[in-house]
Amino acid sequence: MELINNVKAIVLDLDGTLLNSKKEVSERNKKAILTAHKQGIVVIFATARPPRSVKDFLPHELQDIATMVYYNGALIVNKVLDYRQHYPIDSAITSEIIEFVITYQADACLSVESEDTWYSNKTLDYKKAMNTDVNPTVISLNELKKINASKLLISQYSHHEKLQKQFEHKVNTICTDAGTLTQIMAKGVSKEQAIREICIQNNIPMGDVMVFGDDWNDLELFYACGFPIAMGNAIPELKDTAYFITDTNDEDGVAQVLEKLTCTVNNS
Repeated sequence: MELINNVKAIVLDLDGTLLNSKKEVSERNKKAILTAHKQGIVVIFATARPPRSVKDFLPHELQDIATMVYYNGALIVNKVLDYRQHYPIDSAITSEIIEFVITYQADACLSVESEDTWYSNKTLDYKKAMNTDVNPTVISLNELKKINASKLLISQYSHHEKLQKQFEHKVNTICTDAGTLTQIMAKGVSKEQAIREICIQNNIPMGDVMVFGDDWNDLELFYACGFPIAMGNAIPELKDTAYFITDTNDEDGVAQVLEKLTCTVNNS
């Protein structure tokens, strides 16, 4: 990677990127991020996860210095600036999508996230399907349809392409986790749009943003930012778009790049 000195913000995905396979942030990665922050670089974490989940994985030292993007961009929070923006799916659209899903696959594993609360209409063990240690609150299907959802989740769904085509003008739909998880956000909601909003607030050009990622929900952001960094474990589409490919999330790939970056800043 060539030395660069005009990075003004870094955006970090969590799963498969900053977090290792044990769902931990290594000391090396934490130190590299804190060093970047001390040198004036804006730190942003952008994840598909809800706030409660991020609190379990991300060290408090990092949470305290960063702007947080949750639900792939549906919720943006900066506690220092007392800033909070939520972009939910209207309940009428939530209802339409749920009806469509159960029409094609009645046994679909479907749940709704709404501002850090998780709901489902079935009592299931979501721990493996959703890569979490907790299960959602079970409510009736009719109650589920009335929620203004931060994000809709469908696991092991066989009709992702039909769903995406049917609702492409109403919501933003992506398929992640090797095709096993369909994630649905409000139309216009994405990590990219959230980062654009944050950069406008901080007067930072997108060309001066470095982003780290590994999966489909990072792809638009890779196209939009000046310095997209693909993890060694990233999908091929991200690697093809990347400015640089670093080592995997189990090899401190994030820290390897940031250590070079902060050295560049020091020498500029």
